[in-house]
Amino acid sequence: MTDDFSGLGLSSKVTDAVAAAGYSKPTEIQAQAIPHLLEKKDLIGIAQTGTGKTASFVLPMLTLLEKGRARARMPRTLILEPTRELAAQVADNFEKYGKNHRLSMALIIGGVSFEDQNKKLDRGVDVLIATPGRLLDQFDRGKILLTGVEILVIDEADRMLDMGFIDDIEKICSRLPPRRQTMLFSATMDAQIERLTKRFLKDPVHVQVSRTSSTADTIDQKLVKVPSKPDEKRAALRARIDASEGLTNAIIFCNRKRDVATLARSLQRHGYSAGALHGDMDQKSRMETLDAFKTNKLTLLVASDVAARGLDIPAVSHVFNFDVPVHAEDYVHRIGRTGRAGRSGVAYTFVGPADGKHLDAILKLIQKSIDYLETDKPAATRHGDEASETSGDKPSRGRRGRAKPKAETTDDAQTVETTPKAAAKKSQRKRSAAPAEDPRPADTPFGDAGPVPAFLLRPARISQ
Repeated sequence: MTDDFSGLGLSSKVTDAVAAAGYSKPTEIQAQAIPHLLEKKDLIGIAQTGTGKTASFVLPMLTLLEKGRARARMPRTLILEPTRELAAQVADNFEKYGKNHRLSMALIIGGVSFEDQNKKLDRGVDVLIATPGRLLDQFDRGKILLTGVEILVIDEADRMLDMGFIDDIEKICSRLPPRRQTMLFSATMDAQIERLTKRFLKDPVHVQVSRTSSTADTIDQKLVKVPSKPDEKRAALRARIDASEGLTNAIIFCNRKRDVATLARSLQRHGYSAGALHGDMDQKSRMETLDAFKTNKLTLLVASDVAARGLDIPAVSHVFNFDVPVHAEDYVHRIGRTGRAGRSGVAYTFVGPADGKHLDAILKLIQKSIDYLETDKPAATRHGDEASETSGDKPSRGRRGRAKPKAETTDDAQTVETTPKAAAKKSQRKRSAAPAEDPRPADTPFGDAGPVPAFLLRPARISQ
């Protein structure tokens, strides 16, 4: 692997911009992919998250685009991203590394007005970065012609498939010229992606810098046992946050969008600097929350998996999997938000009683064991009801909306008779204390199940 970017064949404008950004040595994926891409070969790049995949296609693309110019509504290159956040991250990379170029760029994502996007498209753009849905909307409106695309990038291909974009990708590719350079990047590789590459790529070069679905060695991974009750689980999270050494900021992942909002509000009520990020938020709110987290105005970011691959914040110190991810591959991408660019990071995964199946799938995927954290029981179970009283959550309510009363206990109660044997003794004591004679007739069909209803004891009336 070359020791610096100058030996990869990039233009001087690009290498100067890379040096100005503070990078001197390419990552493994960059060193292997860039020379092939400069030769205009199709490429499949498999690498774990946080290894510099974005720069591995942005840098050679900038060099290739130095020749030629854009025409109205006909972008020269197209980059497909699964999420708005990831598309914005790629746009930031183009601005950073393309500072010495006079290339035009447009970001076509949902949540941004069509009018602003149309103005850029009408002038012509060299680089078009888009999410599949919004791109097809613009195409159907007649605002984009894809016949001039020279380079196609399908980024985070496995995530594209998970999010159901396969049909959209097929529609887009059918509108592109057959003679083009195609790059496909992914953190994982399965049979479905293999089929995708056979359809859209021609004799691609395979570059794989790490075992599929591996996790970075710079991340200290730990498991934390937690109770299943939501309020006790939230209390356990707060206890772990308070006990974590060196925590400067953290991303907390939940499986469901509604849990993201609930957890963020709970943390805020307890005085933590926390914000929420999920797919139901409008684009303005999402960008404002992300900006606050990047600029350290927020310490904790509670997020759904929509943000798992769309955040490029090098200095995230901790990741908390509040929920064990349903899809094992999401674990790799979640914890990949920390330990980036050679830094060390910590990832905690909270494991409840019903999470065994999903945890087993994760351990099988990453092919390494993860130790449980050696600690006392979570605060919610260690202090009994104290955690519920301080958690900020409402007490559990009965069907009529009133709080359920706590069971009364006496000071001299040492044990509770809950075993079958103890229950039998208790029943025996009750029978011995009952009256010797039972007033009910011996032939009553109700046996000793309880008193006979009064109406059955009345004398029957016989009509004459």
